[in-house]
Amino acid sequence: MNKPTAVATVFVLALTAVGTTGCGSPEQPHIEGPAPSPTQAFGPVYVSDSEAHPLSRPTSFGVTEFTGVSQLSWRSWGTAKAVATGRVSGNWCIPHCPANGYPATVELTRLQRHENVSYYTRAVVRSSHLPPDQAAELRRVRLPVPES
Repeated sequence: MNKPTAVATVFVLALTAVGTTGCGSPEQPHIEGPAPSPTQAFGPVYVSDSEAHPLSRPTSFGVTEFTGVSQLSWRSWGTAKAVATGRVSGNWCIPHCPANGYPATVELTRLQRHENVSYYTRAVVRSSHLPPDQAAELRRVRLPVPES
């Protein structure tokens, strides 16, 4: 056998050995059973205000350092999405906002388990009275959760 043919034969044998040992196999891992739900509540459910105080069904709380919601009436709580209607106000509307703020809807989502309780980790505040930059900021609020 000449040298190029011998090298080619060794190369083919090496590829065959790799293919039969399972190395580089295109098979995907097999997963059984349902995936755990990231929005399933465990124990009591809380939301943390902007100062990281845990609150359950609060009637008011600071969503951010500069925006608060008040007069909250919860339609749902403890499920994947908590929804309330109430009022929104903040430093951004001084001196023009009414004393009790503007009508708003608050949605809390993304439950996260922490020891034996759950916390909502995201908030959205909607109101037709919000300035565009404030409305954009309040569409994606990350809420604090106690450290493990």
